[in-house]
Amino acid sequence: MNHAVIGVGSNIEPERNVQEARRHIAQRHVVVAASPFVRTRPVGRVDQPDFTNGALLVETAVDRERFRADLKAIEALLGRQRGENRDGPRTIDLDIVVWNGDIVDPDFYTREFLRHAVMAVLPDLEP
Repeated sequence: MNHAVIGVGSNIEPERNVQEARRHIAQRHVVVAASPFVRTRPVGRVDQPDFTNGALLVETAVDRERFRADLKAIEALLGRQRGENRDGPRTIDLDIVVWNGDIVDPDFYTREFLRHAVMAVLPDLEP
């Protein structure tokens, strides 16, 4: 069984989209734990609504590439629009931050809210 921590974020109807994303993830994988979700200021492009961000600890039987594909399919299902501005508004953003104990997303080191969320669900992680 593989273990992943997913960074979850939304600033378009975040209350609904975060819950819907969690529901869809739980239909495909096992959600073990969730961090508190907090409101954060946008990074990069600041002329947009604040984000709601947190993390989910998930167990999955699929490999990392399949898991990533599942997350991208959920983003598409929830109306995620990919454009030229990577930091723009979004219905949902689902990123693998930790995979089987390895930090795989460099944002862990630069975004304090993400680091706190990850450590809330995986307190023994060695950064």
